[in-house]
Amino acid sequence: MSLKICINGKFYDKEKARISVFDHGLLYGDGVFEGIRSYSGLIFRLKQHIDRLYNSAKAIRLNIPINKEKMTREVISTLKKNKLTNAYIRLVVTRGVGDLGLDPRKCPHPTYFIITDRIKLYPQEFYENGLHIVTAKTKRHLPEALDPRIKSLNYLNNILAKINAIDAGVEEAIMLTHEEYVTECTGDNIFMIKNSRLITPPSELGALEGITQDAVIEIARKNKIHVSEKKIKVKDLYGADECFLTGTAAELIPVVKIDNRKIGTGNPGPITEFLTLEFHKLTKKDGVRYRI
Repeated sequence: MSLKICINGKFYDKEKARISVFDHGLLYGDGVFEGIRSYSGLIFRLKQHIDRLYNSAKAIRLNIPINKEKMTREVISTLKKNKLTNAYIRLVVTRGVGDLGLDPRKCPHPTYFIITDRIKLYPQEFYENGLHIVTAKTKRHLPEALDPRIKSLNYLNNILAKINAIDAGVEEAIMLTHEEYVTECTGDNIFMIKNSRLITPPSELGALEGITQDAVIEIARKNKIHVSEKKIKVKDLYGADECFLTGTAAELIPVVKIDNRKIGTGNPGPITEFLTLEFHKLTKKDGVRYRI
């Protein structure tokens, strides 16, 4: 069965789903998106994702043509249409069709579309044995230039850093500010553990405020693990006892080597493993339930 894609409220076969070449999402990356997961018929933290989508759109003065309630219903309808209970959901809103100029006023009708499919970002061996990552040569753009709270379609900064990772023969790369502070990886937030304390960089440095990141912080605090958001440098990561990444697609994935330096014992650590188990429990109960 061909996947069904929802575009502006109508369903199309994957092979026939089309967006105009004059859409400013394509021409200029002018739009916002969310990646969302469903687990056994439960869409994890759907409300938080929808809220972030609309907040991102508001920040770039993009008026989403339907309200949050209808968008929620259409996400569920798309999952049901494709008979998916365990899925990755990509929800995209663009400025819409305009001309070849930059002027957003020339785009009277925003476009939105919903894709639901299966995803496995990393092979299982990386979850069991940990990732090797590097520090990207590409710097994170200044937060004064693009607010890191906006999850926009303009991911070229991240893609260039991803190419740095590929060139180094690894899966991920850490992005630094121009002052050499750690922000995040190309697609995931980053945590380090030192002396049983959990540390993650503050979003104002240029990291997206992650839904999975927030969930991990909540789990840690509930279990009396000290959590702080503070500025860290790569040398701090080198000296960490444990390190891991978080993201909607990646979930929690341990990091055991950075720039060819072993982190901790060189194996996934006990706090990372504990938080991973607790996160998996959370995905079974925190979200919007639906039935096929």
